[in-house]
Amino acid sequence: MIAKTKGIVLRSVKYGETSLVVSIYTELFGMQSYLVNGVRTAVKRGGAKGAFFQSASLLDLVVYHNEFSALHRIREYKWAVLYQNVLTDVIKNSVAAFMIELLSKCVKVPDPNPELFYFVEDSLLHLDKASGHVAANLPLFFALHLPYFFGFRISDEYTEEQHYLDLHEGVFTPLQPSHSHYLQDREAEVVSYILKAQQPSDLEDLHLNREFRRRLLTSLEQYYSMHMPEFGALKTLPVLRELMG
Repeated sequence: MIAKTKGIVLRSVKYGETSLVVSIYTELFGMQSYLVNGVRTAVKRGGAKGAFFQSASLLDLVVYHNEFSALHRIREYKWAVLYQNVLTDVIKNSVAAFMIELLSKCVKVPDPNPELFYFVEDSLLHLDKASGHVAANLPLFFALHLPYFFGFRISDEYTEEQHYLDLHEGVFTPLQPSHSHYLQDREAEVVSYILKAQQPSDLEDLHLNREFRRRLLTSLEQYYSMHMPEFGALKTLPVLRELMG
């Protein structure tokens, strides 16, 4: 069938001399793979077409969809949003790459989840317009809110008494866990603060230094590894840790 859908480009792999196989998280069909011909030609027009399929691009698509096929084709594509900064600003592009990798590692099946699509789309749009300060906090916002869609969101019950965050259980507790995978005090408080944020711009007044962000992102990578089978290491995280101030 032919369908119109929005899509977020996750990754592109070269195929043959002029084509790409593109992984796209779509609004209607979830994660899908598409064969796109003629976008890697030496001609100027072909090169321009390839720009549409950069990671994190937001596209309007008309696709040929067959639920029994693992590889589909795209009939038409155009920008849904033309970013001002995400694809050109080094820091914002590294944040977007982190978000896309995190999403890719979490999505295992092609089932549609429109609410997840809207969350990722909205986060990318906020990133494009964000101040430098909000952009620096956005990886934490995204990493803490994404688990909601996969059933392992941290239960936000932080209080002055419940100031330990048990990463194994995903809960705040008054007692220090018997294992080493936990956060406490200021780090636990910041996690709770971010969990309460409705959108990235709510973090404008959250002031964290580079080292604090690094530690918290490392802890969140561990949290994902505990709750997502075969999660592995995030390739974008070392770059992000170096760039974010």
